Amino acid sequence: MLRARSVWLATLPAAALAVLLLAPLLRLGWAGLSGEFNALGDLSLWQPWQDNYLRWRLVWSLAQATITCVLALILGLPLAWVLARFEFAGRTLVLRLLMLPFVVPTLVAALGVLALWGPHGLISGALDINLQDTPWLLLYGNLFFNLCLVVRAGIDALAQVNARQVAAARSLGATPWRAFWRIEWPAIAPWLMASLCLVFLYCFAGFGLALVLGGQRFATVEVEIYTLVAYELQLGQASVLALWMLLLTGGVALAYAALEKRLAAPVRSNPVARVRPSTARQWLALAGALGVLSVVCALPIFAILFRAISALMTGAEGIFDAETLAALWNTLRFSSVALGLATLLGVLHALATQASVVWRALAFLPFVVSPVTVAFGLLLLYPAWTASLPLLLAAYAVLAYPFVAKALSAGLDTLPDNVLHAARTLGASPWRCFWRVTLPLLAPALRRGMAFAAATALGEFAVTLFLSRPEWATLTTLIYQRLGRPGAANLDAAMVLACVLMALALLAFLLIEWPSPEQREPGSRQAGLPAGVP
Repeated sequence: MLRARSVWLATLPAAALAVLLLAPLLRLGWAGLSGEFNALGDLSLWQPWQDNYLRWRLVWSLAQATITCVLALILGLPLAWVLARFEFAGRTLVLRLLMLPFVVPTLVAALGVLALWGPHGLISGALDINLQDTPWLLLYGNLFFNLCLVVRAGIDALAQVNARQVAAARSLGATPWRAFWRIEWPAIAPWLMASLCLVFLYCFAGFGLALVLGGQRFATVEVEIYTLVAYELQLGQASVLALWMLLLTGGVALAYAALEKRLAAPVRSNPVARVRPSTARQWLALAGALGVLSVVCALPIFAILFRAISALMTGAEGIFDAETLAALWNTLRFSSVALGLATLLGVLHALATQASVVWRALAFLPFVVSPVTVAFGLLLLYPAWTASLPLLLAAYAVLAYPFVAKALSAGLDTLPDNVLHAARTLGASPWRCFWRVTLPLLAPALRRGMAFAAATALGEFAVTLFLSRPEWATLTTLIYQRLGRPGAANLDAAMVLACVLMALALLAFLLIEWPSPEQREPGSRQAGLPAGVP
């Protein structure tokens, strides 16, 4: 009975994944392997590695993702240790604010980096340096967006370390450093490796940051695919590059899935108690950790606010014109519809996962496939539907619903069976049991998943560029258009619009997720999201 009900529940999410994700990926793979769009017949699967230009794009994409992972580990591990081991005023607020970079749309994050380090940026202008057309802008943007993943995973992993083992090591004469490497590091390494897999995927398959910050020299493969399709109409090369992206991200995704399986259902037994800093060294470590977090994760947000306020105070005109209001309306209505669809798909998917491990794993698929690849596959498979609003909204929903599905799946794993059995023995039908027992218990997890889904829909950029029509422009596409126009006025307008988009994303997140006193202390596993996701 349970399996039959799960099959029925999985019908709609399965159809969405098949039609909007798997079928476009298969179509894209066929185009790349068969050379369908190669009229000259000289394009092969290995052509990107034989062409110097395309090989550089692939190598740089791999390199910038790897460098970001290394930097995130070097910075994130000590930050996580300090935040996990020290108790201080405002610690809970700091842990909650760690989510903000992950909620901020990638295009807004890119503008924040430009406001700091770009031409006439707040810091670059004061120091008289020019980081334009260098790799540092993209690497800093990657760290802003992804450092929180490693820090949050490290905090949650350190909470799993057994205090008795650490105390035993110290009583046997081990120094704090040796106790860390022999006791704590083996316990937290799988968590950190899982979060680094996500960091690699987000950087390697990222689009918005690379498009704005990479420039001509340091653009990634995702940007190259978009350029080949939108501007050069080289569908053959774009198909082969997209196929290589699928192969490379698929390998990392398999490694992540293996680590996620190993980390399933962690046991919290006797965690190490947090202590208040008492020595100058401890206070210095805490101040240093908060300082690094402020520089990497908070400064871009404050830079956008500063530039937007400055633009408004200097009398910038024409920012909130009819074009902007139309884009704002499109953003709100598209995101609302996508959130409703994503919530429905996520709830059905989560309920179906209770009877199938394979179905649970399928929730990761939209996480590891880049939006550019999805949009390009939809463009190839449904050419007559690429300018249709239902396809655009459906693509939004498919990319956002895994946040809801993963949050609810983890919540269902922790539900007490005796409560559900008691309701059934008292005569409650499965439907009534869901509405009166299961749903109220899962409300915190549902709100959290919906909050991340809403932020994802509000900031979606790649799919909109591929599938949208001019009259469906959203705030993300309008910001990109203003950036492409010359003049300081357009840059000011882009900063103001980025501030509006950031405010919408944060407001949606706070309205949906923040009022949840039932929730436990923030942590990636407690939140019901993949290891490393805040």
